[in-house]
Amino acid sequence: MAPLGQGGMGRTFLAIDSQRPSQPQCVIKQLYLPQADPAQLQKAVELFEREALRLDTLGVHPQIPQLLAHFEQDRQLYLVQEFIEGLPLDRELQQRKFYSAAEICQLLRDLLPVLSFIHDRNIIHRDLKPANLIRRGDGQLMLIDFGIAKTISTVTVMQTGTIVGTPEYMPPEQIRGKVVPASDLYSLGVTCIELLTGVSPRQLFDADEDRWIWRQFLPPQNPVGDRLGALLDRLLQNAPKRRYPSAAEVLHDLDRATVRPVPSPPVSTPVIPPRKPSLIQAIWRWLTGAPPPTDGDRLDSAVGVDYTRLRDLLAKQQWQEADRETRALLCQVVGKPPLGYLDASDWQKFPCPDLKTLDRLWLKYSGGRFGFSVQARIFYTLGEDYGKFCDRVGWQSYNSVRPYTGVNFSRTARVGHLPYRTWASGIHWWRHLSALCDRWYRCEGGWEPGMGSGEWEVGSRE
Repeated sequence: MAPLGQGGMGRTFLAIDSQRPSQPQCVIKQLYLPQADPAQLQKAVELFEREALRLDTLGVHPQIPQLLAHFEQDRQLYLVQEFIEGLPLDRELQQRKFYSAAEICQLLRDLLPVLSFIHDRNIIHRDLKPANLIRRGDGQLMLIDFGIAKTISTVTVMQTGTIVGTPEYMPPEQIRGKVVPASDLYSLGVTCIELLTGVSPRQLFDADEDRWIWRQFLPPQNPVGDRLGALLDRLLQNAPKRRYPSAAEVLHDLDRATVRPVPSPPVSTPVIPPRKPSLIQAIWRWLTGAPPPTDGDRLDSAVGVDYTRLRDLLAKQQWQEADRETRALLCQVVGKPPLGYLDASDWQKFPCPDLKTLDRLWLKYSGGRFGFSVQARIFYTLGEDYGKFCDRVGWQSYNSVRPYTGVNFSRTARVGHLPYRTWASGIHWWRHLSALCDRWYRCEGGWEPGMGSGEWEVGSRE
């Protein structure tokens, strides 16, 4: 066991969970109860049990460390949580100096569904700031260090007048001892303006004027549009009723504030008729399972995206790299970073030529086993039941913290197993398939489930 940090609320250790076969790393948090009399200790333990139970009800969420255990020992309280390896955004900011407006929009898209998730379960984070946001190696943002430690410690320190939390990120009502869901939204707003400017929140607030002056600190090369600026200003209102009432409302305004790329004229690669293979070539490909030739592939795009690398990866049967490239291309089409996420609004506007190109390449080089159209037909045939669909194609029915858990990157995977859903996000992330299939249906001009036989049967798992 090794120490990770120490603060006014307790100590944190990195440990090994020896009770599990894989012995994964975990984090143990020891909460301080300084000089607590018996009545205060009993109150703290009761509050600790209640708060820990509420955190436990969150279950497994791909962007929240899992609570593994909680217990009391020798008049000390302990939390055991999943260890998240990555770079906190406060350290990332030191390396990068500031974030662009587009990156802030993506950060909001990544975090607002998580806040909506916890607020729907009557949990408030209480300490949202860059240091409590970790970007994992795969690019996913994780929300760590929920305010349970600060809540418990309040029982023993309230009489001293100690402010619980990180003052520069806290809204006025939290400083007075009250928290509501909009308190987290305020802290999120402070986090955003700090990342945009690279300046501490203490300098971004004018106490004499009682207002935020963050625009004065924006780097000249980092402009912020009026709509995004207005959204951030509303998050930063002193009165909770003047802020957004929910994370979902912020997401709604964010869709209007985000500038989408202007589509370029359709770009089509000239179709060159492929040469008909000789009988010997055909027999050889059949015996060896070699992929078909790449000449003659249509790589149409309505927004100028190049699909050559995806085609080459699929032709070489490099399924995992092809899956990652597919996610990057999906994000590129809708104007997001390569490791971004797509929600229902993105699919509603997804260009049909690009969707068909992606699907056509997966179909061709998998022999008709993989592709969006394959997944759509299976989904519709199963009555749009997501659980049954996952069972049929061999997916987990929940999002793991490790995005590729259980994925089979080979041609022997079940029909419809690929491409995988790493791009799916949002408050109701499991609805990603319905949004994709609806877009496919519209792009096909009213395609009906069951049309076209293909080279596989929907009832087959193989």
